[in-house]
Amino acid sequence: MDRNSITGIVLITVILGFFWWINKPSEEQQAEQQRRRDSIALVEKVRLEAEAQADAARKVEAEQEVVEKDPATIAAEKASKYGFFASAADGQQSFVTLENNLIKMKISTKGARIYSVELKEYNNHEGNPVVLMHGDQNKFGFYFTHSNRNFHTNNLYFDVASTSSDKADFVVNAEEGQMTFSYTLPDNSYMADFNITTRNMASIMSTNTGSLGIEWNMRMDAQEKAPDFERQRSGVYFKYDQEDVDHINAASSDSEKLSTKVQWVAFKDQFFSSVFISKDNFLSGEVSTEAPEEKSDELIMNAKALVNVPYSGNDNLAFQFYFGPNDFKTLKPFEEEYQLRKLVYLGWGPLRIINLGVIEVFHFFEGFISNYGLIILLLTILIKLLLFPLTYKSYVSTAKMKVLKPQIEEINNKIPKDKAMERQQATMALYRKAGVNPMGGCLPMLLQMPILFAMFQFFPASIELRGEAFLWADDLSSYDSIFQLPFEIPFYGDHVSLFCLLMSITNIVYTRINQEMTQSSQQMPGMKGMMYMMPVMFLFFFNNYASGLSYYYFISTLITIGQTLLIRRFVDEDALLAKLNANKKKPSKKSKFQQRLEDMQKQQAQAGKKGKRK
Repeated sequence: MDRNSITGIVLITVILGFFWWINKPSEEQQAEQQRRRDSIALVEKVRLEAEAQADAARKVEAEQEVVEKDPATIAAEKASKYGFFASAADGQQSFVTLENNLIKMKISTKGARIYSVELKEYNNHEGNPVVLMHGDQNKFGFYFTHSNRNFHTNNLYFDVASTSSDKADFVVNAEEGQMTFSYTLPDNSYMADFNITTRNMASIMSTNTGSLGIEWNMRMDAQEKAPDFERQRSGVYFKYDQEDVDHINAASSDSEKLSTKVQWVAFKDQFFSSVFISKDNFLSGEVSTEAPEEKSDELIMNAKALVNVPYSGNDNLAFQFYFGPNDFKTLKPFEEEYQLRKLVYLGWGPLRIINLGVIEVFHFFEGFISNYGLIILLLTILIKLLLFPLTYKSYVSTAKMKVLKPQIEEINNKIPKDKAMERQQATMALYRKAGVNPMGGCLPMLLQMPILFAMFQFFPASIELRGEAFLWADDLSSYDSIFQLPFEIPFYGDHVSLFCLLMSITNIVYTRINQEMTQSSQQMPGMKGMMYMMPVMFLFFFNNYASGLSYYYFISTLITIGQTLLIRRFVDEDALLAKLNANKKKPSKKSKFQQRLEDMQKQQAQAGKKGKRK
């Protein structure tokens, strides 16, 4: 900093200090301000004391009024207010627990609803048991009208009619009518049976549509250590009757009307689901997701569903709840009837077909290898071996282009830059005579792309990797971190993922090798730098993704580099050039692709000449 800057700062400080001094209140003014503050505080104190005395008086009066009323009067007032549900309007909440070797289901007498579900074999990222429903933060039941008053079963107190080790019945009596909620939890199962029975309730519980609307709201908290990543793979899923499964994602707030029959509705996070199933289908409904304002929030979403079921007053409504992992093997028994395997999102169309095969191979390796890092390694090697013919064909096609580069450069030197169309036609003629397909190097790579994208869907959906450690990664289903940053980098995060870093480095090396094979003096300016942008983008894109996915891409690219270097040792470029030169002397036939390309070039050239004449 120079002398003038220092002098300026000092002068500004002096001026500001002078103005503060001349505008400072006098002692009399300060005393007056203090008196005003004291007066305001005194008035506020008197007001609060008066309100407290009034509240105490009202409380005493209310207590005296209750004491003075006899039980008959109180009962009459409750009956007038709540009708036949007066005895269920007030009560003390208690709990009944159904438990097997897989889950512990806690049911509240208030609403006869499932209060919480604990999965015994799974823990969240903090080491606590996975809980799929969180007490008073969820709501379940149906609403109806009685005595011109709106009721919701979530707020009624049920009596425990009977309990056993695997079953509990809850009942509400209303004069001659009765409503029963029954839960049954079989041993060794994530599926619980739930039945609603109503008897003589048609005149007591009235609805306008001849159906009951069952409301299910649930707060879904993060189970994994990367909430935003988990949120992208969560949502509300639903299956239409005789149709496929659809969903709305939890990444943003959304809703959807279910205008036709629906078989089930599921609140799903990355690895676990709570599914409400109707054995006779829901008539219609609406589902919605409410995403948190802060994406880093531990809340994944607030999920809501409103589904309608037929109602006559004398009904036996049969449902089921599935509370468990999104595991292909666990969901297999329910696939034929409910297609619950669609909760494991494996991509659309061809990607899902590829991943179904990958899952079978994955489970095969799982049968005799316990280390999932080694399973991923073997899976990668197997995939690369299957794709090796395409890799070899792609390399040979690129090598043909490489050995013809001197001849292409000669064409470019003969034909001026302003005659780009003539250059292209001459180059295509050279390729045709030599028997080279310009797309030969691209097509094999394009055929490999579906597998690349399929793996992108497979690893984040594989619950088998959850909590499995390998090398420095403590959980292959989440990101690996070798260093925690003291700040957060936009689009990158607050940690350094080593598998992601290794993947990016190997992609840069592979890009370098490819450029050596395809470099040309006619390469567009800046294209060389653009080729390196994708590996750098991988560094940002995959830093928060599943480490198993980054590990797979790292090993896959490493094997591809090894295959490329191996093929290079066995491909004699001089012999390849000699063969191509020999092909040039033979009469050649144009492929349909080359013929169409040349016809297009001629049409463009003619159009260009006409434009110049005008």
